Formats: sequence, structure tokens, C-alpha cells
Amino acid sequence: MLATAGACLREPMEILDLRHFSSADLRPLLEEEVRTWSRLLCWDYTGSAEMILRYVDSKILPGYAAVDRGRMFGYAFFVYEGNKGVIGDLFVANGTSTRAQLHTEVENRLLVHVIETLQQSPGIHRVEAQLLVHEAGLVSRPFVQQGFQRYPRLFMVSSLTGTRLKTAVAPQEIEIRPWSEQDYQSAAAVITAAYRGHVDSEINDQYRTLSGALRFLNNIVRFPGCGQFDAESSFIAVNKGLRNVVGVILCSRVRHDVGHVTQVCLLPEYRSHHIGEALIAHTAANLKKRSFTSLSLTVTEANARAVDLYKRLGFDSKRIFDAFVWEG
Repeated sequence: MLATAGACLREPMEILDLRHFSSADLRPLLEEEVRTWSRLLCWDYTGSAEMILRYVDSKILPGYAAVDRGRMFGYAFFVYEGNKGVIGDLFVANGTSTRAQLHTEVENRLLVHVIETLQQSPGIHRVEAQLLVHEAGLVSRPFVQQGFQRYPRLFMVSSLTGTRLKTAVAPQEIEIRPWSEQDYQSAAAVITAAYRGHVDSEINDQYRTLSGALRFLNNIVRFPGCGQFDAESSFIAVNKGLRNVVGVILCSRVRHDVGHVTQVCLLPEYRSHHIGEALIAHTAANLKKRSFTSLSLTVTEANARAVDLYKRLGFDSKRIFDAFVWEG
């Protein structure tokens, strides 16, 4: 009986090109996804959802939709960035058609379509994906089968309502000042130097070059994929004597009362001088003064030094998700 019921559910389902659909088809699904991000991550996904809907109506967003009896109940999309493909999202509703084992089956089928399309796209030599709302391991099978490297990452959160987040003071020669539009070039140089040979440059190849770091910064500041950039809680660390930028912390607003650190890094020679702690303390103090309730960040599990630092500063690991990378 179970096998027969599964076959009846499975038969009408189709995986179709996302560009065949409009925002009206996708909106109910995205509304559920917005609720999921809010429940799991305290993250308002509305801005990203609206941007996705605009791209869908423009027929320029490549991806696939899972459709059952004319209703879209799952989707995945990707984007092309030069010789690289980036899987932007994967979401399947928890409705009747996707209960129990079928939910994972639909996610896997969508991912197989996306991965095969990207790997077979002319000129694509690299594919990246980070899926925050999926617990580590849940959707890893299609990636591993197609030769992707898997990197577990932590989503960490600290409360700003008490005194748990520890403060730190930078050395006297270091000035910490607010982020400004003039800091793009110097911040990009810090990022490329900080991540040279680092595991995170394996996950995100934009860290490897100055031009890539500038694109990364532009995406963080201009687009809502990682929340709404919050210049007021973003800071630069400067060596007062040499007048050069040695560290940066960028923060976005992912809910009206929740901040998210999108980047924090230092020049290698300035590590172990409490500058990173001081940058985080400045961001936390600014957010707390403005009645924010929590601050989150992500960190690669293999980066044990950073994980230990964040734990000492009062961050707790709330979930583990996967980053995936394929090099053709």
C-alpha cells in the first residue's frame, strides 16, 4: 500500500524550466520560504524573495520548478558569473505532495537538474553552493555524486539583550572608524591578503583576487542577498601611524532587530592583537545601542581558530549547513 501511494504521488510531478513561470506562480512558495527563514534563522527573506520574483517575471533567472497538478511546490535557481555557476537557492514546500521521504526526493531531483545543467554549460569550470536553511548532510548526495567538495559551516548567534557578548579594546596604534564609500579598494586588498591560502578561499574564489573581492563587496553592499547592508554598524581598523587599513567588519540587517556579520577579517600580520575582537565589539555595541536583539555570523567548521574565538566572545552554534564546490 505504501509503495502504491508513493507512486500515485510521484507520477504527476514534473521538473520544468523556471523561466516558463511567472511571479504569480512562485509567490505562494516564496511566502512559505520567507516564513522558514524567519523560523530557522530569525532572518527576513522578503527582500531576496522580491528580487527573485522580479527576475522570474523578466524571464532571466535560470533554474527549475517542481510542479504537481499545475502547482509549483519546489524550485531551485542558479546564476552565471563568468566561468563560474552559483546555486542561489533550493526550497521545497512541506505540503501534501512532499511529505516524508518525498521531500528529500524532490530536493535531490531539483539539484540533479541544476548541477547537470551547470556542469554541461559551455565555459563553466567551477560551481559553488551554500544552502543555509538545509541542515548539513541532508542534500549532500547529489553534490558528492557529481564530484563536489563539501565544507560544513556553522551559523552562530549571540544575544545583544544581556551582557554576554564580551568587549575588547584594540591596541593604541589602531583606530577603529566607521565604514565609508571610499573604503572599497583598501577593504578588498585586506580580504585578498587575509584569505590567501585559507579554506574560505576554496569555498569562495572571489577572495583570491582584488577584482573578485571588489565584486564580493559590491554584492554585499548593493544587493539584499545577505540582508540590507548596515553602514552604521560596519567598521574599518586603521594603523594610525602607517595610515593603512588593516581590518574590516561588514554588517547587514537581516531583520529589523537582527544584525549579521557578512565579513570580518584582518591582515595576517595583525592577528592575535585583539583587533578582530574589537571590531566585533564595535559592531555589537552599535547594534545594541539601536535596540537590536541579536547578532549572527557564519564560519567554516574547519576554521577552528575563528570558531574558538567566536565561542569565547559569546556566540553559540545554532545550526550546521554545507558549502559545496566543484572544479571542472
